[in-house]
Amino acid sequence: MFRHRNELPVEGELLGLDRATAWLNAAPLTPSGLRGRVVLVSFGTYTCINWTRSLPNIRAWADKYADQALVVIGVQTPEFGFEGDLDNVQRAIKEMDVRYPVAVDNDYGVWQAFDNHYWPALYFVDVNGRIRHHHFGEGEYEESEMVVQMLLREGGVDAAEGLVRIDPTGVVATADWHNLRSPESYLGYEHAVGFASIGGARPDARHVYTAPDKLRRNQWALSGDWRIGDTPVLLNSPGGAISFRFHARDLHLVMGPPASRAPVPFRVRLDGEVSGPARGLDIDTDGNGTADYQRMYQLIRQPQPIGDRLFEIEFPDGGVEAFVFRSDDQ
Repeated sequence: MFRHRNELPVEGELLGLDRATAWLNAAPLTPSGLRGRVVLVSFGTYTCINWTRSLPNIRAWADKYADQALVVIGVQTPEFGFEGDLDNVQRAIKEMDVRYPVAVDNDYGVWQAFDNHYWPALYFVDVNGRIRHHHFGEGEYEESEMVVQMLLREGGVDAAEGLVRIDPTGVVATADWHNLRSPESYLGYEHAVGFASIGGARPDARHVYTAPDKLRRNQWALSGDWRIGDTPVLLNSPGGAISFRFHARDLHLVMGPPASRAPVPFRVRLDGEVSGPARGLDIDTDGNGTADYQRMYQLIRQPQPIGDRLFEIEFPDGGVEAFVFRSDDQ
């Protein structure tokens, strides 16, 4: 680990905060106004499972060092268009208990100023406004907190001893990389792989799809009247379904009704049965749930042993958009 300040080279300057399209939880922050404070900049987007799992540690650091000259700034840079909707973002960060300032980065201005390419990404800024360290992806939380402490001490702050101890549960639980055999799977034709409905995809056209009798691992299929767009798939009529054969502890689906549309009920099955002890947080014991806005829904969390499973989600009403399956993706 780093022991001397010259082991943390200068990587750049804190720039670009003025390019945010909105600020939540705080008035707009500026580099000059942050001088004298250590700043931790956290890039994410609210449907990213990897950023979601990093959140407990970031939130804990924001709380622990709030009175010791640390400022945590979240940067919400959307992957999907609906993640730029302020109502969606405000609702999501409230539900996820994000209390620190958040720069909404709909135009990717802050992202570009940092030359960032990842969700999640952390940038560590010293009291002089210089970027001194970065970390991309999940993990290495102890090292990251030690960097925060080092920069605080460089700035003359007697930083609290010890490291936070997090035992996350629910959707933010540590990933089960050992059992991961299914990466994220996009449904829109721009990035889709593994589509297996009979007759193939009909991009940008309304079409009635039929699922095959069997799916191989990481194949997925539509049933019913859908329109496959470049990013989401849209169910036009009641009675549609999506099936996916996967191998992972967790399965999430980014979905929901478009803005101003009514909530969409759904029912989940696993290998043709109610998922039971494998149900995720967003379904009840009978496999039922409701998508009330566009976000990531946790539908499956399997107990051991983990194997290939056939996931099915049925929508009795039309109007849902679905974007991507996310499991324990890195």
